[in-house]
Amino acid sequence: MLNNVNAIGPEQPDQATGEEKVAPAALDKAYVAKATKAAVEFESFFISHMLHQMRESTRAIAPDDSPTKDKVNQDMTDMVDNMLAGNMAQQRAFGVADAILRQILPAPLNKTS
Repeated sequence: MLNNVNAIGPEQPDQATGEEKVAPAALDKAYVAKATKAAVEFESFFISHMLHQMRESTRAIAPDDSPTKDKVNQDMTDMVDNMLAGNMAQQRAFGVADAILRQILPAPLNKTS
């Protein structure tokens, strides 16, 4: 089924309309900025969720008198995890944003560094 799918590039006309398809990023630098912001925000969400799951696992195996089970500590560590996730995503530490941008931006505009 997928073997019959042809990618429409800037040089290939759209078969339905006969017009040339151009990637949105080639037309608008704002698109590149929005795509980059969205990719970094997704990486932040991904890292935050991973840290949250790691924290939950620690709480599940911790004894009842552990500081990790204290509600105040949970709120503070959740807040710190979110801040850490945001900082790591800005540095593109896991490469998730870069992978997303490689998929959605054309090669000349795909500056993932």
